[in-house]
Amino acid sequence: MEGIASETAGTYENHVPTAGYEASAVERWAPEPDKRPGRTAFQRDRARVLHSAALRRLAGKTQVVTPGTRNQVWDASPRTRLTHSLECAQVGRELGAALGCDPDLVEAACLAHDLGHPPFGHNGEQALNEFAEDCGGFEGNAQSLRLLTRIEPKRFVPDPRTDELVSVGLNLTRASLDAATKYPWPRGDHPTDPASPKFGVYEDDRPVFDWVRKDAPGTRTCFEAQVMDWADDVAYSVHDVEDGLHAGHIDPNVLHAEPERQAVFAVAVGRYVPADTDPEELAEALDRLLDQEWWPHGYDGSAVAQARLKDATSQLIGRFCLAAEGATRQAYGSGRLTRYGAELVVPRSTRMECAVLKAVADRYVMQRAEQERLRADQRIVVAELAEALTARAPEGLDPQFRALFDQAGDDRERKRVLVDQIASLTDASARSLHARLTGRA
Repeated sequence: MEGIASETAGTYENHVPTAGYEASAVERWAPEPDKRPGRTAFQRDRARVLHSAALRRLAGKTQVVTPGTRNQVWDASPRTRLTHSLECAQVGRELGAALGCDPDLVEAACLAHDLGHPPFGHNGEQALNEFAEDCGGFEGNAQSLRLLTRIEPKRFVPDPRTDELVSVGLNLTRASLDAATKYPWPRGDHPTDPASPKFGVYEDDRPVFDWVRKDAPGTRTCFEAQVMDWADDVAYSVHDVEDGLHAGHIDPNVLHAEPERQAVFAVAVGRYVPADTDPEELAEALDRLLDQEWWPHGYDGSAVAQARLKDATSQLIGRFCLAAEGATRQAYGSGRLTRYGAELVVPRSTRMECAVLKAVADRYVMQRAEQERLRADQRIVVAELAEALTARAPEGLDPQFRALFDQAGDDRERKRVLVDQIASLTDASARSLHARLTGRA
């Protein structure tokens, strides 16, 4: 792909100008003409992500509550990675538009932000990272970039070195790829914590990553990526609690009991806020939410209760987004905010409220004993599937990955193909392939 980059550098497509964005923002890795006049480059990007097979596959990947495995009290369909991505996109589009971002650009980034997540959510991510340790590790965000720029079959171009056709993925614009990049650094280069497992690019994908980050200030994320990241936090913190209430796993009355409150705050400090955060600050954040007239103090599954819960969900999303919008406007004024011209400002009090919601869902949904048993089983499935593919590949590989496996130059490249194959699977297809290759259901 390095050869392709050198051939296309500085080439721009004909496009409808987008206010607030320079020509370099709409450059594509491989130039291509616009098929229909009148569309902006970012409208094209949004359409490409929306129509991708990778987005559809998110319908079969777990968000928090796994369909068909719950002891649910009321009949409610839990969210999947797909519905979460759609909701994140709605939140991000409106917040971004209010701050002057191109709404199609932000929506494309929100739709794309989870595309690289493997089956079984973060649990599968952990198991795949262990398997891929000797070929660069695995990280869902780095996998998203790889999928957008290489794996998802949309655009092929001749490699100038060999004349063979190579995939450039969805061939999105620089700005859209940048907006979808939550962690703009390679493995081990976290700006403040070198031991952090979070990173946004594998070494194999450095050429396109470096092209995306051309002229970017260090490891700073662009403004649209910050909007996407906050929309992600808002959507999953609010909706995970909503799903937990629907499933009967969360009793909102326990949030008034001191022992339970302290347990929630301990989860928050352990995972969602800085370790030196005073639990009293979290208590104040929780109490602010409990004091709202729309807060769901009870839930019995009735139509009235469902409507009240949905109103609470809307109120929370509005509360979190309006706080960020107001604080950012106070800092940067009323103009159009794009790319590297501003930082999203989220008040600390709002971040504490969001963190408390995450901790509530974590404590009462993710930490249930049945969930831990399920996660242990999922880790076994991924580990055994990886072992079976290693022993039997190219058997078990989809045609796309079989071809890449055959083309790989060494064991490291072949292992990365196996990782790509597993990451592309849904929860159900991972279990099915595991059963076929191992003979164990």
